[in-house]
Amino acid sequence: MNADTTTDLDFAERAERYRHELQVHCYRMLGSFTDAEDLVQETLLRGWRRSADLREGDNLRAWLYKIATNACLDHIKAKDRRIPSLASFRDVPWLEPYPDGLLDQLNATCQDPQVSAVGRETIELTFLAVIQLLPPRQRAAVILRDVLDWPVPDIAGLLDLSTAAVNSALQHGRTTLRSQLPTSQREEWASGASSETEREVLNAYIAAYEAGDDEATFALLTEDIRVTMPPAPYLFEGLDAIRQLAARARDTGQWRLLPTSANRQPAAACYLLDPACAEFRGFKIDVLRLADGKVAEITTFGAKHFPAFALPATLP
Repeated sequence: MNADTTTDLDFAERAERYRHELQVHCYRMLGSFTDAEDLVQETLLRGWRRSADLREGDNLRAWLYKIATNACLDHIKAKDRRIPSLASFRDVPWLEPYPDGLLDQLNATCQDPQVSAVGRETIELTFLAVIQLLPPRQRAAVILRDVLDWPVPDIAGLLDLSTAAVNSALQHGRTTLRSQLPTSQREEWASGASSETEREVLNAYIAAYEAGDDEATFALLTEDIRVTMPPAPYLFEGLDAIRQLAARARDTGQWRLLPTSANRQPAAACYLLDPACAEFRGFKIDVLRLADGKVAEITTFGAKHFPAFALPATLP
């Protein structure tokens, strides 16, 4: 093994330590778990190819964050991934869930408490959707400063901007977030959600859904319940709309649900019985947002996300 190979292996090993936190960073930038995975891989590959540019004493973590952020900015521009307005999650068709199991891995492995303490207010689906309203550099500045606590001069260096430009981006970005994030949800984040209440509501939701008990299900929902299904452009609002949706789900067949969690929110993995093989096949993941002890919003994602959640594809 030659010296260059040894150096390459050493770089790859050191860079790999930052994979989880870089993935969460890219996810916040993009709102898509799939794209975040791809861009973290791209970041590590770009870093490996340019590892000779690293000088003695350079901060590898900051260097990788710069590569990752620029890769995200390029991706946003190429895909035109910015929304002009946000009425519901159907306006963000690329929105995807992030498994809490991976967030727990980050907590266990990351040495930086600012990164490992992934608060609900910076990973919940509402925050992910609202931040898609920001222009790309504003988005990066807000995440780096207000989520990761980077100093403004360091952000300026990463984004190749002046400190005045970064401060201006922060001011505009924060104004947008304050105006778009629901006041009730900000209050929930500030007070802290009760995990015990969430577990109780999730268990009741699963029991009612499996039993096909519409009335028990509706009793768990707020009057202004909202259901979206990114990337599909569907939007159901209010109990009357949900009654029609529930009737269709009940007529589809028999269901089994497993509890899980995404974006620090309770979730249920839903399996539909396939009579031909007497198995329940993975069908969707329902991510719940609670308000005052009831389900205020359900965001439904497809079965393609089951592997990331370490969920079985079928149940007997």
